[in-house]
Amino acid sequence: MDKLITFAVPCYNSAAYMEHCVDTLLQGGDDIEIILVNDGSTKDNTAEICDRYAAQYPDIVRAIHQENGGHGEGVNQGMRNARGIYYKVVDSDDWVDVDALHKALDKLRQFVRDDKLVDMLICNYVYEHVEDNTQRVAHYRNVFPVGRVFGWEAIKPFKPGQYLLMHSVIYRTQLLRDCALELPKHTFYVDNIFVYQPLPYVRNMYYLDVDLYRYFIGRADQSVNEKVMLGRVDQQLRVNYHMIDSHDLNAVSAKSKKLGGYMFNYLAIMVAISSIFLTMDGSPEALGKRTKLWEYLRTVDKKLYARMRYFSIPALTNLPTAPGRKLSLALYRMTRKIYKFN
Repeated sequence: MDKLITFAVPCYNSAAYMEHCVDTLLQGGDDIEIILVNDGSTKDNTAEICDRYAAQYPDIVRAIHQENGGHGEGVNQGMRNARGIYYKVVDSDDWVDVDALHKALDKLRQFVRDDKLVDMLICNYVYEHVEDNTQRVAHYRNVFPVGRVFGWEAIKPFKPGQYLLMHSVIYRTQLLRDCALELPKHTFYVDNIFVYQPLPYVRNMYYLDVDLYRYFIGRADQSVNEKVMLGRVDQQLRVNYHMIDSHDLNAVSAKSKKLGGYMFNYLAIMVAISSIFLTMDGSPEALGKRTKLWEYLRTVDKKLYARMRYFSIPALTNLPTAPGRKLSLALYRMTRKIYKFN
């Protein structure tokens, strides 16, 4: 490891917006490494832009070109090649706040200087809504202690709709390797696996209350666009199955009740999202996939299934009969309007 942090930027036909992303990261200076992963771009000059940055900033930027493997393989490629003590993914259509970046880097330098590395640094992120030109800050002041290193026993309850996302976390690189994190290829929504699977390996963390990550949302072809999500529901299901299989939540809860509770709620919301989009589709095939997902959950863990099926949010997304499905969709629309999550 010869860099403080590696920023991995998966790029796929990103020429129209990736330069803004990279330019903000470059403000971090020589302590950082930026790995631009060109994921088989063919429709624009993404590859040339990656190579130009690598040639212009040879001590900071590396360009890696690969056959198209999807966002997850871009993240994997970054992890395989990272030389930073810490690792963060920044999507090519997003960017970072420069002042917040400097504060985050200063804190990481302190951990290295004191030889007291934390497993995870958490910062705020900002939803940048293009459709109505509004912003919404996602912070964790109600959840995490500020200004000290802490463990899972110190966290407070998350609010509804409040979760750790890829945008908010910086992991210690070796931790990601130790937990054998490998994201599936050709699959959207793998950022949920990235932020979920490593959590039981995290022993200590630090919350820095700065608005670091700027999450651009609202582009018509974006993966979180509702119509796009409906067409990619099979990939969402793939992520669900991966998350269900990745940990025994009963074992996690036995070691840390608070972590187990958080991970249950995160998995529950992921199951709810898949259920609601399959309900939205409404075809017999889609409703059959919804049934299969729930039956798989029951097969893996009956206790987990019962808790999720009858005592949590996903229960409202899996209501029987046509009137029940209409109610599920109405509740989803209301929640989307309140929280503006896509």
